[in-house]
Amino acid sequence: MSAVTEYQVIHNMEGQPEYVLVPYQEFISSGLTSKAAATETTVPNAIVNRVFDEGITPMRAWREHLGLTQAEVAERVGTSQASYAQTENRQRPRKSTLRKIAKAMGLAYEQLDF
Repeated sequence: MSAVTEYQVIHNMEGQPEYVLVPYQEFISSGLTSKAAATETTVPNAIVNRVFDEGITPMRAWREHLGLTQAEVAERVGTSQASYAQTENRQRPRKSTLRKIAKAMGLAYEQLDF
């Protein structure tokens, strides 16, 4: 089941459309990112704060930041939601697992491994 995406249009001072906001995953999937942006390995402060302040895993913080459900990520990885939930709660999942999940979320491995 796919949801309808509504885009936000930002107009300039003359009232002409100037920017369109799209969901991050859709932007990544579009192939419009530059090579530098596609290899970006920074982690937003909001995610770092949640990991350290709330004690959640980077995997969970990223998933929620991207607006994905466990079932959506599990489907992309090719596993069940229950299996993904267990993996998401592990403090040190396998590197191969992190790489697979990072790819499914449109991230670099390093963005999940901190």
